[in-house]
Amino acid sequence: MKIIIGGAMGRMGREVTAAALNAGMEIVCGVDIMYSGQPMDIPMVTGFDLVEENADVLIDFSRADSLPEILTLATSKGIASVLCTTGYTDVEVARINEASQRIAILRSANMSLGVNLMEELVAIASRALADDFDVEIIEKHHRMKLDSPSGTALMFYDAVRGEKGKDTEPIYGRYGRTHKRTSREIGVHAVRGGTVTGEHEVGFYGNGEQIILTHRAENRALFAQGAIKAASFLSGKPAGLYSMRNVVKEILG
Repeated sequence: MKIIIGGAMGRMGREVTAAALNAGMEIVCGVDIMYSGQPMDIPMVTGFDLVEENADVLIDFSRADSLPEILTLATSKGIASVLCTTGYTDVEVARINEASQRIAILRSANMSLGVNLMEELVAIASRALADDFDVEIIEKHHRMKLDSPSGTALMFYDAVRGEKGKDTEPIYGRYGRTHKRTSREIGVHAVRGGTVTGEHEVGFYGNGEQIILTHRAENRALFAQGAIKAASFLSGKPAGLYSMRNVVKEILG
């Protein structure tokens, strides 16, 4: 399988490069605006508009503002795309949805198979516990992370909202609030500090009991491995919008 890696010089890009080479994939090009001719293990360019090679799949761990160039490249060459970047605006999400009518796109806020399995568990718990339990979501990341709350925290919120109903209300911190919590509130809280790779907790708090679902990422390699599994899943798929939940379901059979 031939792949292109966006954000190839970043921490995740380097992890994906190592995972892809270990899996026997051919990296035909890496893209990173920081590239300035330094020695690399793969062919490099500074922008998606400079990519001349064809590939089966593009894996992107760059920045949300690279999306227009990525979609232009992918749709013009018919390259399936795994979008691992978070922080997309509603307009950008609409562009992704539109492009998915022409090519296969897998978009996920978190490439970890464990996180996506936890998303299924969160949905099951939300459905079973209904309004008898309050739900709070807490995410922790390293001090360099740009977006807040994390895309994964919002993914868990959407899983809860999908079961509890669209009138749920996300509460991003409670500073200045002077009234008691309502049953429709879903607390979403972010912690930033140090070198935390990533931790997500979804707590269900009932009358005299608690259920806490937690995922801790111990290193970034697991996200790269998930991206490689996603690329293998997506290669050859018809046009459409996919997620890591599709990958998990295929693995589970």
